[in-house]
Parts: sequence; structure tokens; C-alpha cells
Amino acid sequence: MTEHHKIMGGKLHVYRRAMSTNWQCSAYLKGRNWRVSTKTDSLALAKEFAEDWYLTLRGKERAGTLKSGKTFNEAADQFLREVEALIAHDRGQHYVRGHQDRLRAHLRPFFGTRIVSDITPGFVQEYRIHRSTSKRNPATGELIKPARNTIHQEIVTLRQVLKTANRQGWIAYVPDLKDPFKAPSKISHRGWFSHDEYRRLYEATRARAANPLKPRWKWACEQLHDYVLLVCNSGLRPDEAARLEFRDVTIVRDEATREKILEIEVRGKRGLGYCKSMPGAVRPFERLRERPRAVSGVGQSGEGRNSRTSAERRLPLPTDLLFPKAHTELLNSILDELDLKKDRDGNWRTAYSLRHSYICFRLLEGANIYEIAKNCRTSIEIIQKHYAAHLKNMIDASAINLRKKSPRPSRHNKAA
Repeated sequence: MTEHHKIMGGKLHVYRRAMSTNWQCSAYLKGRNWRVSTKTDSLALAKEFAEDWYLTLRGKERAGTLKSGKTFNEAADQFLREVEALIAHDRGQHYVRGHQDRLRAHLRPFFGTRIVSDITPGFVQEYRIHRSTSKRNPATGELIKPARNTIHQEIVTLRQVLKTANRQGWIAYVPDLKDPFKAPSKISHRGWFSHDEYRRLYEATRARAANPLKPRWKWACEQLHDYVLLVCNSGLRPDEAARLEFRDVTIVRDEATREKILEIEVRGKRGLGYCKSMPGAVRPFERLRERPRAVSGVGQSGEGRNSRTSAERRLPLPTDLLFPKAHTELLNSILDELDLKKDRDGNWRTAYSLRHSYICFRLLEGANIYEIAKNCRTSIEIIQKHYAAHLKNMIDASAINLRKKSPRPSRHNKAA
């Protein structure tokens, strides 16, 4: 229940919500309600603060400097309405939840009641300072600074809210939100496995599949081994592999190479695409297709689809997922055992590194970069920027080590 007090003849209200310890104050001026937190749990101090705040507002109103307009909270509400109605189907619920969480946890508490036209680049910089200095480790007292990408994502949400306000005509333009002190990020290569490291990895997963630490983990260990081989021979992204169903994969004989490969219909962040695997992906897929799995959703497979009460086992159906579970913990455990979790530059290796390894292996074998980009559903620019730049065989020594031939002396000079 809200505790409420009227002061200054009812023109000023001081109140405290049931779940809050601090008092708030509000007043109606220039056609809208103004609210602010007194930041104190003392009623006497809260009333003093409220009176000073109200008189300041009245002074601004008389001077003509009291601005009115839509607040950040109103712009954020409109932005979420648009996102949920127009974008959620295309981008997914996780995209909507990300914006909702950032607004609820960080942006609304800081910008909430501020007029959107008053959000300047300087005030956004104050937000960056606030985020970098407001949280401390309770044990040591040291500052806990959010990751650079965390702040970036929050600024992206802030920019989207301000763009919404601009579309609605509430602000004339979107202010510059760039970080003035942001250092240019260097281009680093993606974490991948060399041929020798990849051989060590799949030998370790094969040994774990043959001799799991516990018998009930055998199915998961076998799945992980086939996952490593199939992804590293096809270049699938982890999210693409997670969406892959048996009906999306076909074993064919390639006309050009006369080898058996997989033709895969890929559904991922780029929509529907197609992929042709290396021959090394065929046998792992056949094992996946022949491996019985528990029908129940609580069985060894950890499946959430096709769940039944029976605990019987059956062969996969065409609509079943190839990899109903990610097995991230098992993969990280094996990488730690092999001391392969990081490369020499400190880049973390994850399931995504299998895709990076596929791209690097194809470049090392001299495959056409355009065909690699098309098969991996990415751009030539990304491959040149993050993969080809650090591979030594992408440098043509014959084109670099050219030498000018010395001019031969003419007959006339010889005679002289």
C-alpha cells in the first residue's frame, strides 16, 4: 500500500510505494506530471527536498526554461510496442527479451523520467560513467565494470528508443551516441584448431565415446564425437546445427568429385541456405541416423521434442533434431583436459571454433574464397578480414619476391 502526503496546499505530493524504502515526490506543472525520487527514507527530509524541488520547477516555469514533452519511459513503451508487434516474428523472442531486460535493469532507472529532447551526448556519457562506477564487489570493494560489449548493447537499445522518438516527432534528430574515447579495435583472427589440434580433439572425443566416465553418459559422448566431426566437415554455425533435422540432410554422390557428401538445408540467422559438406561428414551422420534414442523427453538424449511417457528407445524420425542437446559442458571439459581451451593469442575456443577451423582448412587447401563464403553463408569480406589475413599460405611468395632483371650490356658498349 502506498503511503501518501500532500503539502503546499495539495500542489505537491510526497509518497512511498509499498516495495520501496525511499520517498518520491510529484507535482503537476505545464500540462504534465513531474516526478523525482527524494533518495531518502526520512519523511521530514523528503518534505524539505520536495519543497526545494517544487520551487525550482516553479522558477523554471516562470523563466520559460521548464521543458515539457515525452519522457524516455514513454518512448521506450512505444519502442517495445513496435518491436513486439512488427519485429518479434522475424528476429525471435530472444531479441525482444534482450531489449526488455536492458531497459528494465539499466536504461529506465537512469533515463526514465527525463524528457527525450534533453538526452544529449554529454548525458549519455554520464550514463557510461554511471555504469562503470556504480557497482562494487561486496567482498573487496573493487569496481566491477561491465564488459565493453554489454555497454555497446545497452547503447544500441538506447539508440533504438531515440529513433522511435524521432519517428514519432518527439525529437528533431537522434543525438550522436558514439563513445568519444573508444579506441579502434584491432582485427583479430577467430579461435580455431590447427590440423594437429583438431586431430587431438576428435581422437579424445572418440576415446570418450568408447569409454565414457559413466555408462549413462555414453549416448552424450557418442553424440559429441559425431557433432565435432560433422560440424568441422561442414562449417555449420552452432545455432544452425542445433536447428538441423534429419529431413534437412541428404547423402548424395557429388558429380564433380565422385565422392559421397551431405547436402544440407540450413536454417539459421541468415534464413534458409544450403551447404555441401566434406566427405568426412557422411559417416558421422550415418551413425547419428542409426543411433537409437530414448523416446522420453527425460531420457539419455535430453530431448524436449516428441516426449512420451514411455522410456523405450527408437531410431530417429525425420522430424527429430540431429543434436537435441548441445553438450557444451562435456566439450569444455575435454578441451580443458587437452589444454586447448585457448589458443596462443588468448582466444577462447568454443563449438564455434569448429566452423572457424573448417573455413581455415579450406583456405589452406587452396579452395576458392568465393565458394567458401557461399557454402558458409557469409561474405568474402568477413573471410578475408578474420580468416585469410593470418594464414601464411594466403601470401603468394612468387608474387612478392620478384626481382628486376639487370639490363644486358649492348654490343656497342662491348666494342667500346
